[in-house]
Amino acid sequence: MSKKIILTGGGTAGHVTPNLALLPRLRKDGWDIVYIGSKTGIEKELIEGAGVKYYPISSGKLRRYFDWKNFSDIFRVIAGIFQAIVIIAKERPKVIFSKGGFVAVPVAVGAFLNRVPFVAHESDMTPGLANKLAAPFAKKVCTTFPEAVECIKGGKGVYTGTPIREELFKGSAQMGREFCGFGDKKPVLLIMGGSLGSVVINDAVKEVAEELTDTFYVVHLRGKGNLDSSLEHIKDYRQFEYVNKELRDLLAASDVVLSRAGANAISEFMALNKPMLLVPLSKRASRGDQILNANSFKAQGFAEVIEEEELDGKTLVNKVNMLYNNREKYINAMKNSGGADGVSAVLREIENAVKNKEDKK
Repeated sequence: MSKKIILTGGGTAGHVTPNLALLPRLRKDGWDIVYIGSKTGIEKELIEGAGVKYYPISSGKLRRYFDWKNFSDIFRVIAGIFQAIVIIAKERPKVIFSKGGFVAVPVAVGAFLNRVPFVAHESDMTPGLANKLAAPFAKKVCTTFPEAVECIKGGKGVYTGTPIREELFKGSAQMGREFCGFGDKKPVLLIMGGSLGSVVINDAVKEVAEELTDTFYVVHLRGKGNLDSSLEHIKDYRQFEYVNKELRDLLAASDVVLSRAGANAISEFMALNKPMLLVPLSKRASRGDQILNANSFKAQGFAEVIEEEELDGKTLVNKVNMLYNNREKYINAMKNSGGADGVSAVLREIENAVKNKEDKK
């Protein structure tokens, strides 16, 4: 009889890709995998595409601020709890692992009521609201950042890093350069601002795109609908809305990366030893988690940081050049960090949760 695990998490790709990163090892270790996600989130397409049995449940967004939708969403969450209880009772998993997002809250309650061990993972420096609500039901809460352990109540925090997709380590630098039509005479600067792109980064790059190509081949992932025809004449500048399977080759080819500071993305850069210049989302547009993420990576010697309010073309050029000229310092810090193998560390906590439950029988 195979071991069974339920994975959950959704709403954004950041709540799904670490679960996808776990799949090959879980399968290798003999786990039968089931997924509980939302009815409308991005996770359904991603998980079903990976060949995993998928159960959709109701979920509502839980807000820290007043919104009339809070009232209707409470009923969605309650419905999701009942659905999760039934699914967990039917599937009878040995353990449940959550990557967060609001769909995870009903699953956490369902795990508790079915007496199934529940392990969570928090990407950011401080727990989001969904993980705060789910944490009391968890045996352990894995963290991406070592500093985040102190933010987890009850001594449940454990530093694991974040699970990284195996495919990212299989990129070809040569194929990445060929995809962009680049030669081998200059280093490569990869610029990305998330799947929707970053207006702030795109505008600053536009100001100095030609100057950047004096030193670098520049490949710029601008986000859906954000291509700029006024930049097409620049010889060593290539722009794309987004890429999928080519990303691993572009990462392999890149010498430095300019990016937002989402926890999963910067963890991937760190695992690949890519010096990074981070422009975190400001507190005006978020709860400030990207600022904390970026400052942690700077303190550990992995990255340089430009606050969004301070970003302009001149600052960008100076910081990118400094980063490249001192790249070995950042690369060595990442190589010596000891936090890159998030898959093994998270799987160890999952196995421990199962073992501890069986030892108590």
